[in-house]
Amino acid sequence: MTLASSVKGLARRSKPAWMARNLLHYPALRGNAQLHRRYGIRRPVIGPISHRHIKQPAEEVPWLDRPDAKPALSADPDLSSFPESTQKSLFGWIDDGYMILPKFVDHAAIDAINSSLDDLIDRGEASTNPRDRSRIMNPFLRSNEVSEALTNPELLRLLSFTLGKEVRLFQGMHFFVGSQQGAHSDFFHMSTEPIGYLIAIWVALEDVLPESGPVFYYPGSHKLPYLMSEGLEVRSGPLFVAKGKDEEYSRRLFAAVKEAGIEPVEFLAKKGDVLVWHANLVHGGNSIERNGATRRSLVAHYFARDVLCYHEVTERPALFPA
Repeated sequence: MTLASSVKGLARRSKPAWMARNLLHYPALRGNAQLHRRYGIRRPVIGPISHRHIKQPAEEVPWLDRPDAKPALSADPDLSSFPESTQKSLFGWIDDGYMILPKFVDHAAIDAINSSLDDLIDRGEASTNPRDRSRIMNPFLRSNEVSEALTNPELLRLLSFTLGKEVRLFQGMHFFVGSQQGAHSDFFHMSTEPIGYLIAIWVALEDVLPESGPVFYYPGSHKLPYLMSEGLEVRSGPLFVAKGKDEEYSRRLFAAVKEAGIEPVEFLAKKGDVLVWHANLVHGGNSIERNGATRRSLVAHYFARDVLCYHEVTERPALFPA
């Protein structure tokens, strides 16, 4: 590791540095003050935050996570407004923590999305993750085609129905190739109070082949206990977030999945298919087995409205992109 990378790593873990950045975004964070009071958080809205700071946690959970979820879903009058296949997927969500929506986005729309993303790259307007050049961050801010796909009214209606609260698009990414990301759940990275009010989608922008590093997931893993910072051995100090926090979390999570005896399932998606997953569903990306293999896709994360949104891993409040 070079000196420069060590300094950058330290800066990313610096709580004062994040507080300075948050101060610049105070108008966007000001509304969290009411939520801080509601949940007994005695910290400024620009300050570090993690689950251990929540002294008066909410008792509610998303309605499809409750013990009576299946009878409640059966009795809901809005259920019949969805196609029969989606109704079946909603019942599957309760047990498995994911839904597959085949051909949800038509091929013409997918082609327009791919063309728009290519144009962004050609014009030098694609915002890439500085630590991972294989993805474009928040392309919906610059591409009408991507924005329309990720804010499709029927999609938002389904996601809102699933959580029992209206959702809001928080983050989007375009992957050129498979992420090859290890098993993880999104909640540790994008957290809420009340717990569980995050939902995510993955959209196939081309057919996925076995050698291209398909997405995998562990059905039913969303029912495992949520892992929080206070349950890890690493401890953050007053000035820096603990080093290796994410790595320990991943090890603990994988051990829990293994102990539960849950086996992974590979998703060999077709162009236009959409995978929807629970905030706590364990998932990742398999290894790319062929040089040059692409796996173009869109990923998006949605927070429910009127909940506290933060990042447990970095201990900072969530900022919605402008």
